Amino acid sequence: MAARVVHLVGSLPGGDAKEAMGEAVARVGPFLSYLPDGETGERRNWVISMVEALRSHPDLEVVKAGDWSDYDKVPRLRVRRGHTFTGETVDLGIAGAAQAARPAFEALRDQQHASSGAAPLQFQVGIPGDIDLALFTFGPAGALRHRRPFTDALLDSMRRVRELYGDDVVFQLEIPAEVVLLSRLPGPARPALARILAGAVATLATGTAPGTQFGLHLCLGDMNHKAFGRIGDAGVLVDLTNAIARKWPKERPLRYVHLPLAHADEPPSPSPAFYAPLHRLRLPPATRIIAGFAHEDQDLDDQRKVRDLVDDAVGVQVGISTSCGLGRRSLTVAQAALDRLAVLAQE
Repeated sequence: MAARVVHLVGSLPGGDAKEAMGEAVARVGPFLSYLPDGETGERRNWVISMVEALRSHPDLEVVKAGDWSDYDKVPRLRVRRGHTFTGETVDLGIAGAAQAARPAFEALRDQQHASSGAAPLQFQVGIPGDIDLALFTFGPAGALRHRRPFTDALLDSMRRVRELYGDDVVFQLEIPAEVVLLSRLPGPARPALARILAGAVATLATGTAPGTQFGLHLCLGDMNHKAFGRIGDAGVLVDLTNAIARKWPKERPLRYVHLPLAHADEPPSPSPAFYAPLHRLRLPPATRIIAGFAHEDQDLDDQRKVRDLVDDAVGVQVGISTSCGLGRRSLTVAQAALDRLAVLAQE
């Protein structure tokens, strides 16, 4: 059997992008199709740095303090009375980080291609969902009302990155809020909400130029390496994935869907019933399924069994990943996770 694809969700430990990407290529390079810059420094905690930067925005003010030490200790902002909050006043730092990483990425890409003869790596850029950004900034009450500025800011970021990288970039849409919200509903109520949430995700992709390439990272949260949501089986992931696939815009290739099959610091379930719903996945033939189950705290033999359970449920050989990024872990633990990915991919 051919080696499997390894997928890196985004954040990686390292002093800078060159160091993080170099570590990843050294440990799992032969199995990669896409390479993120590692989202190092203040970016390792997903959108926290983006929201924190908005504290000084002239049109916003803090109404609730929060230190991000847990999911119930998140700050809340609001639009100042008499002010208007628009996307053109927001720079999320995405394009700047992509530009800074470009020399190191291109050098690693060329080196990897020359040594392996495999297809050149593409640059992977994490894009938080616009609803997710609005939710973490304004809370549930303000998320829908103030979603549009984030939509515009994200679209501008993707446009600027694509000007830098052309067809060598894939944008990974990251949507924990949608997954967690859906997970909290009873089964019969999920399809209707899944359609609504899927429409919002697809709308963000539709705003990009034709030919823009995407991946999806469904997420259960990983703040401080603790999960925000919990699922009893993979059914929630299947419901949302299928709904998004049905609404996905034409001419925006969906290269992969990453499914979180572990809960942050908790290893994946050994039960076949947890993975059984994966047989209902309905994706375009060209869309790769990435199983986010690799976990350094679970016995390797048990990890092999989980891998085989996922393959059997899906009906194809899946790609392998962790449930989320590795930036919230120590260097030693992250290296162990990367090594686990390499072992699971080449067996």
